[in-house]
Amino acid sequence: MGDLVGDVELAASPVVANSTMNRERTLTGVNSYARELGFDPAERLRGRPGAWLDLCSGEGRALVAAAGSVAAGSELTGVDLVGPLGPVPVLPGLRLLTASVADWEPERTYDLVTCVHGLPYLGDKLGLLACWAGALTGDGLLAATFDPASVRRPDGRSAARPVLAALRAAGFRYDARRRLLTLQGGRRPPVALPGFRYLGADPAAGPNWTGQPAVASYYA
Repeated sequence: MGDLVGDVELAASPVVANSTMNRERTLTGVNSYARELGFDPAERLRGRPGAWLDLCSGEGRALVAAAGSVAAGSELTGVDLVGPLGPVPVLPGLRLLTASVADWEPERTYDLVTCVHGLPYLGDKLGLLACWAGALTGDGLLAATFDPASVRRPDGRSAARPVLAALRAAGFRYDARRRLLTLQGGRRPPVALPGFRYLGADPAAGPNWTGQPAVASYYA
């Protein structure tokens, strides 16, 4: 275990600052949200207007692609630490915000909340999942790429088994093949994951299952 850091130091670390895992990913196709999630996110907003929040949205290409096909009145919001590096098209209902996902608070409830390959670069993964669960509408869906091996005990051992047990007890489902965590329906009061106290993050933890350097999160 390297030195544990907080959110400010983590955001400035080379591993997080240089992350390109989600910058080019679009809505459908080979390198897409549909492939990673197993469904086309825009489909959930085509029958009726709704709200989609995409966290760690990179260039926002998936949201831009979806904006032209979802029901009129839908709101598509992307939040990313770096944000788009080029011009953003002006499309109805589309907002791409440059902000730290760790600090940004959801502004409303959403019919869909996604975080594709973003959690590997965030610190308090469990705290953020609980926060996002509270931002869902009654029939909303949360879908986030999640590697339980990235959650560790103070001595460096994996906390994957107790973490997955706690998440499942809170209503989450986990697809190990896709490394995808999902939750159907918002939770009020917010999801509780008792027994896990966040200690800090290690940006020098090494590569995860993708082969890319990632962040380990430590909990007492």
